[in-house]
Amino acid sequence: MKVISTNLGQPKTIQWKGKSIQTGIYKKEVVAGIFLSKFGVIGDSVMNTKVHGGIDKSCYLFSTDHYEFWRKQYPNLDWEWGMFGENLSIKDLDETKIAIGDIIQIGEAIVEVSQPRLPCFKLGVKFKSQAVLKQYLNTTHTGAYVRVLKEGKVSKEDDIYLLEQQRDSLSLAQVYSIFGANKKDKSLIDKALALDSLSESIKKDLVRFRKNAH
Repeated sequence: MKVISTNLGQPKTIQWKGKSIQTGIYKKEVVAGIFLSKFGVIGDSVMNTKVHGGIDKSCYLFSTDHYEFWRKQYPNLDWEWGMFGENLSIKDLDETKIAIGDIIQIGEAIVEVSQPRLPCFKLGVKFKSQAVLKQYLNTTHTGAYVRVLKEGKVSKEDDIYLLEQQRDSLSLAQVYSIFGANKKDKSLIDKALALDSLSESIKKDLVRFRKNAH
């Protein structure tokens, strides 16, 4: 894996159901690189801290390998790195192989994979169609939220190394599949809930799903 782009977002006001809402999803490439701290990416705007940012979601990674698929779905958008609100655009990030709890070195920083990304209406606003949310849930294109274990700078072209792989964990794609499934798999939910490295916010959703799972 390799860093293709480092991205930061500044507050932008969007309209949603007659209301003005600020978001940091509109990210732009930063040539000088970015600094990952334990509480977030320095200089990046996180407007809704209930669902973004914090220790469990300090930085968001998305695979550049998925861009061509989405360009074909939405050819009229202005495409650039950071399109999915990611801080790091990563080549060869495979959500079917990266697991919850995996330890990864990115530039000077060391991070731990904490959860897949769940799309919200702001992505739909950016893509000019809320239909993108269902399409997103029907793929494995989740990207990865990570918690920062060792702070440090990350720059374009930095190589990425898998330092520790959690073989008894679930992949990002497996956890993400729970959210897209019409019928929830109780055994899969239980396995996910047992993962110490899975973020607390995801676990709250899974506890709710489990009540009606089969």
